[in-house]
Amino acid sequence: MRTKDQFFSNKNITVTYSPTRCINAERCAKELSSVFRQSVIPWIDLEGDSDENIISQVKKCPSGALQFSLNKKQAS
Repeated sequence: MRTKDQFFSNKNITVTYSPTRCINAERCAKELSSVFRQSVIPWIDLEGDSDENIISQVKKCPSGALQFSLNKKQAS
């Protein structure tokens, strides 16, 4: 059975979580528990910290299961 990637967005960034790539290192939850929560659904809360801290933590993911992209700004 294939598990689908999960997407979490706020106004500035989108974080993608690929459960099939995750090695459960728990680095994300240990180092930024305000965003990567172990016992709450949805488990990623992008309002839990600054975009910069979230991006920094995503870059530390040892398996690459977490990725991010910057959302395009809408022209007003």
